[in-house]
Order: sequence, then structure tokens, then C-alpha cells
Amino acid sequence: MIRNVVVGRLKDGVDPAEIEKGLQALRDLRIEGLDLDLRAGPDLGLREGNAHFVLTLDLPDEESYRVYDADDEHNRIRRELFAPLCSSIERIQFRLS
Repeated sequence: MIRNVVVGRLKDGVDPAEIEKGLQALRDLRIEGLDLDLRAGPDLGLREGNAHFVLTLDLPDEESYRVYDADDEHNRIRRELFAPLCSSIERIQFRLS
């Protein structure tokens, strides 16, 4: 099992509520042949300096991650709904035991 974690920061002046459209688009994303267990949400603001949003996605293997990463709709969402609002987005994938 592979877990993909994405943590993002918004550009100065962007209302954190604006990222919800992109987060919901990812929650709603369907890719043929993949069962996407995607969780996403804004930071709760419990600690100063946190990132603004996070998402996690569990996939069975590396090939499934590559299919997800290359999906046209997924890339449109990243390009149109995240890139204009974000100052940084960091990703990591790791294997779950």
C-alpha cells in the first residue's frame, strides 16, 4: 500500500475557503480502475505556522500511483484549481506496513 501525502500553503491574500473547490474536486475525482481513498481538508489553525491544507490518498501500489498522477482530470484540477492559489505544494509517497 502506498500513501500519498500533499501539504500546501496558499499565496498571501488568498482566503483559505477558496481552496475548498479544489479539495472537493479531488474528493469527487473518479479514475477508471482505481478505488481512490482520498481524504482532504483545510488546516484547523490549532498551531501557528501550519500549512493551509492537506490531502492523503492510499493506493495499492506504485503503478496505481502513477496512473493517478498522470490522469488528465487530476492534472487539470492541479493546474486550474490549486496552482493559481498556492505558493507551495509538497508531496511525499511512502509505503504503509
